[in-house]
Amino acid sequence: MLPRFYQTHLKSQLNLADYIFLKILLHLLQSIKKVNLEKLANALPLPIKFHSRRKRIQRFLSLPNLTIEKVWFPIVEELLKTYFTNGKIIYVAIDRTNWCRINLFMVSVIWDKSDAARSWGFPP
Repeated sequence: MLPRFYQTHLKSQLNLADYIFLKILLHLLQSIKKVNLEKLANALPLPIKFHSRRKRIQRFLSLPNLTIEKVWFPIVEELLKTYFTNGKIIYVAIDRTNWCRINLFMVSVIWDKSDAARSWGFPP
């Protein structure tokens, strides 16, 4: 489900219980395809009340190690090291927007496309 380097990095940032909980949440997101706290809590396979499941998800999402700097930047860095060589020019385009009540965050890597790089406003 997750690439090996994702697993290795996430295990280094989370304790075992939180890592397993993350895997359960990812499985639920792939199954129900809704990013909605109530739907996730309703589908969470824990033998506790709905309110407690919802609170468990909220506490998990508030963990101090679940930040962009501690989780996602190292993963992006590993991807860049794995798939691109030193000296190769690449551009990382980052965009965030709100769409209705949904917060979207996108990271794109641009390489070998000098025309595309110019159209994004990057120097050739």
